[in-house]
Amino acid sequence: MTPFTLQKVLSFSLIAFVISTLISACSPAQDVSNKPSTISNMSSTSSEGYSEVIQGKTLQFPQDHLAHDDFKIEWWYLTANLATATGEDVGVQWTQFRIGLTPPSNTVTPNNDWSTNQLYMAHAAVTSKNEHLIAEKWSRAHPQLAGVDAQPFQVHLQNWQWLSQSDTLFPATLTVADEQFSYQLQLNSQQPLQLQGEQGYSSKSADKSVASYYYSQPFIDVTGEITRHGVTEHVTGKAWLDREWSSQFLTKAQQGWDWFSLRLDDNSTLMAFRLRGDNEQQHFYSGRRMFADGSGRNINSKDNPGDIFMEPTQWQQTALGKHPIAWHIRINSEAIDITTQALNPNSDMLVSTSYWEGPITIKGSHQGMGYMELTGY
Repeated sequence: MTPFTLQKVLSFSLIAFVISTLISACSPAQDVSNKPSTISNMSSTSSEGYSEVIQGKTLQFPQDHLAHDDFKIEWWYLTANLATATGEDVGVQWTQFRIGLTPPSNTVTPNNDWSTNQLYMAHAAVTSKNEHLIAEKWSRAHPQLAGVDAQPFQVHLQNWQWLSQSDTLFPATLTVADEQFSYQLQLNSQQPLQLQGEQGYSSKSADKSVASYYYSQPFIDVTGEITRHGVTEHVTGKAWLDREWSSQFLTKAQQGWDWFSLRLDDNSTLMAFRLRGDNEQQHFYSGRRMFADGSGRNINSKDNPGDIFMEPTQWQQTALGKHPIAWHIRINSEAIDITTQALNPNSDMLVSTSYWEGPITIKGSHQGMGYMELTGY
């Protein structure tokens, strides 16, 4: 068996193992027998044996740009609202996940380069009004296959990579290549990082029983090229990076989330999400208004009930199910009252861990563009 064939066999074995593990670990009340594995399923599985998110911990940079192998799951996640030279609006997504297959306490000391309990998965997409192109890669952690390096900072899975020029995030080049599409983007930002929640401690439930470490850079300048079906075009625009890690993102009672990253026409940005319970009273809302100088204001539904209002106004049946593709969002404390609309309603991420992800437009008290992610539908 050639090394390449061995690598493929091992990779597919790991894929089958992790998907079956994640599905079987779901709450017994959930019927997943006829459903694909989802990001929500993966985020609500047991955290036993993994490190916990602790309130009051100080995030350290550049160390926290790197992988946290003692936590169950984390991601490096970039979305970009771009325009071609002809004025076409295009969205670009890249996400690399790290998934712990066994808790650190069960880890066996590696005796060769193939021994690992870390799995990497990456998703990429290019979305326009009429087309949603997606791709996915999996690999075990290995220096030549997938991982995260410190100097220079690099997040890579085979030929997909974020490569910085130093140990910091920027400047960097993001490169993705697939059969249907590819892109190479130059990313730059000189703005301070934004720590979500309480200095990076982002609660995901009213009782703080579930939380993540979470920081963002919502002010990234982008230039580069995208290629679709063999045609290459120059693009420019803005991007948003999110970094999160935890050992459990959802409680067993939460079904999924509706997440928005919004770039408003007053040069501010807004992150807002809703974690869905069985009814409106059990939903959990949170958000943060952010500015380029590094300042920001948290929007906490626990401290100010009713401050965040999110309501779907249009639904569409997609390949994955019925999804809310247009929303009314109101943040009373920020004088924000907007509606959002999906650029392409059929933006299902039809990958092994499925969800809806795509660019959106904004109208109302503010204009702008952004991204929406929907899980658990």
